[in-house]
Amino acid sequence: MEELKITILETSDVHGNVLPINYGNNEEENLGLAKLATVIKDERDLSKNVILIDNGDLIQGTPFTYHYVKKMKKERNPMIEILNKLNYDAAIIGNHEFNYGMEIINDAVEQSNFPWLSANILNDETNEPYFGNPYVIKQVEEVKVAILGVTTHYIPNWENPDHIEKLKFENAFGVTKKWVEWIRRNEKPDVLIVSYHGGFECDLKTGKPTETLTGENEAYRMCKEIEGIDLLLTGHQHRVIADQVGSVLVLQPGFNGQYLGKAEVTLFKKDKKWQIQSKKCSVISVENTNPDMEIMNLAKKYEDAVQQWLDQPIGKINGDMLVTDPLKLRMEDNPLIEFINKVQMYYSGASISNTALFNNTSPGFPKDVTMRDIVSNYIYPNTLKVIRITGKDIKDALERSASYFTFDENGQLTVNPQFSTPKPQHYNYDMWEGIEYVMDVRKPIGERVVVLQKDGETLSLTDEYNVVMNNYRAGGGGDYTMFQHKEVVKDIPTDMSELIANYIMEHKTIDTLINNNWKVVWK
Repeated sequence: MEELKITILETSDVHGNVLPINYGNNEEENLGLAKLATVIKDERDLSKNVILIDNGDLIQGTPFTYHYVKKMKKERNPMIEILNKLNYDAAIIGNHEFNYGMEIINDAVEQSNFPWLSANILNDETNEPYFGNPYVIKQVEEVKVAILGVTTHYIPNWENPDHIEKLKFENAFGVTKKWVEWIRRNEKPDVLIVSYHGGFECDLKTGKPTETLTGENEAYRMCKEIEGIDLLLTGHQHRVIADQVGSVLVLQPGFNGQYLGKAEVTLFKKDKKWQIQSKKCSVISVENTNPDMEIMNLAKKYEDAVQQWLDQPIGKINGDMLVTDPLKLRMEDNPLIEFINKVQMYYSGASISNTALFNNTSPGFPKDVTMRDIVSNYIYPNTLKVIRITGKDIKDALERSASYFTFDENGQLTVNPQFSTPKPQHYNYDMWEGIEYVMDVRKPIGERVVVLQKDGETLSLTDEYNVVMNNYRAGGGGDYTMFQHKEVVKDIPTDMSELIANYIMEHKTIDTLINNNWKVVWK
């Protein structure tokens, strides 16, 4: 019996990580494309039939990619140069591909030696897939493999509208179903792969929902309700998954290049037709792997430039603006968050502001501040918007943030799993300036805001207020639906990290201040 084995390799949510380092302190980390390249080459040594796919969120996420966009974009995109060097077969558009605007993503697509796929991102004038073909056919010896690309359609809820002009985002599940049926009927592939930049909305074993069913993630439903998918590559949630849902093999290889997803499909030939005999999947860690020197050398010109930029001195902090306990920081007013809110208010002219501590690894600002410190704390290329909202919208948003807290079995305050599992979402807890509030998290969710004032007076729930926040939040990102479709009073298109740097350079020395305008009560 004639047999053929095909190995499918997946990277996803690399987020601009090439070198195995943490840019906040330049210490070594087990991540990045340079280490992944070593694993990929090892896998190619083991199998002659390899298909390599990136599942999205590639070109944004580190100072490496930020500096390229801001200072070196006339050069070729280093992330694309690396994927070209590694002979990728296809890439999928992720939501963070749009963070730098259409010029950057269009240039990246044009520079690629491989197709970018997304069947459900359409040109709103032609209704055709904006990035070209929705799928690609790979011929592996006699076996025909179809790869369909799909992207979470929730992007308009997060992205700056200017970055997605003339695009239409169709429902990912519906488009996947349509194209799987079409490909099966017309292309008659021996293997059909769906690469979906989205994740699982339900527990893979029980099928119970694990998140609010917004449509952001639909992978479980795809497995259960769409016939004809052999392998579903996923991402977006930053999870590590190698499993099977029904008859569908499913993979998700973490984030930042810490893992490579691997699926092996063995086929046999019967009556002149190839059939799948077996399939299995796994994830391979890059730990204890040496970085590939060819990739390191390719990145060197860009890396040298970004390291010089990161070490530029910006100014000084007079006082303590370091983060030592992220949970405690979110329980009472503190100098770091107050400073970021004050910067937002300074450049926007708004009297009310909100912001988040985006990541629990954010270090805060040391006494002598460099660009490295700024991008280590403000890790997203967010811009600012001032929107006009009611006092009730403010209260509803505070209640949403207050749901961040819960209690463990010992009665100690901890983080609600909805903000930590399966994907950490600490960036969805906001802290405010320009109002005074108290959240009593001993009370039921939805009833925790017990004090809400402005200038010492109870905040009117019917009056309107101009509030500055990042563009992700202003669009309703993080289930802050009360902010959606509000009047935009002012749009500040400069990246927030640049605004922070400019503010510090202008003022030279920043005094740490706390006005104690808010707190969390838990005992």
